[in-house]
Amino acid sequence: MARSRFEDVPPFASGVTRRQFLAATAAALPLLSSGCRKLYEPGAFHVPAISPVAMFAADDYRVDFERIVGRGLRELGVDVRGRRVLLKPNMVEYEANTAINTHAMVVAGAALAFRSAGAAEVVVGEGPGHRRDIEYLLTRSGLYEQLREQRVRFVDLNHDDVAYVRMRSRFTGLDGVVLPVELLKSDFIVSMPKLKTHHWTGMTASLKNFFGALPGAVYGWPKNILHVKGIERSIVDLNSTIQAHLTIVDAVTAMEGDGPIMGKPRHVGFVGMSPDLVAMDATLARIIGLDPVKMPYIEASSRFLGNIDERKIEHRGEAMSRYATHFEVLDEFKPIQLPRT
Repeated sequence: MARSRFEDVPPFASGVTRRQFLAATAAALPLLSSGCRKLYEPGAFHVPAISPVAMFAADDYRVDFERIVGRGLRELGVDVRGRRVLLKPNMVEYEANTAINTHAMVVAGAALAFRSAGAAEVVVGEGPGHRRDIEYLLTRSGLYEQLREQRVRFVDLNHDDVAYVRMRSRFTGLDGVVLPVELLKSDFIVSMPKLKTHHWTGMTASLKNFFGALPGAVYGWPKNILHVKGIERSIVDLNSTIQAHLTIVDAVTAMEGDGPIMGKPRHVGFVGMSPDLVAMDATLARIIGLDPVKMPYIEASSRFLGNIDERKIEHRGEAMSRYATHFEVLDEFKPIQLPRT
């Protein structure tokens, strides 16, 4: 089971409710590391020599996403037989005719593909950091209808039972973090972001998506401790600790400009998949015209979590050049834009 991936989860964690946890341990929860420590232990992480990044054409949301994701699983050699899969989409807010959330059809198609690939169970979980009313988001986005039709269980990660886990890196200075039990007991975790620009980090995709893994019932909205400790540093620490197995990116219709909520829809036309979230995000940054080496959270993650160097990224499916463009970004991110060619 995946519990072995979180060796610091105490034995009592699986039966602890949010209220019990807060009452018993909140006052003693260690927030800051003491003394000088290494940011991470290099020997505790493995970066592949070559990271496959696959892109599959999807002109709109009427295509067969079960087929597309199934092809990606086979292309990448992903084996989920008998495993408990958690799909973590990006759900922030709802507004008609925008591109804020991972599209419901992409999530539903992925769930079907994992079932067809032999997963023992597929669960969808998210903890929105903006809109507190998860029922509103599920129904308005269409995800509720899709999951009900496919009989896929949804878990509100903002209000799930929780457990304390030690951080595997120390960029924020935090010793540990509280995570939902549903996430901890999953043995195959999939990041399913929407490709968007972001007004604080330049871009939000596979790595940034795990802000939604923190329970709002403990950390508040919008996951306040992560903002206090630094968004980019928090992205690195969360990903080193959660260590997702795969990313599936909704880049059919993305968002440019003042993302992740106020930007404009931008058609791109593909679904991206990779077991290396760093390599995927570095590729996405290049596609939308940003230099990933100049993006602190991607650069820091590339030191020990994945590949950023194009020479170590193997592109599969559609050619990256088919989708290369320049997204509109806020003025503060224009210095990290790649030159137009």
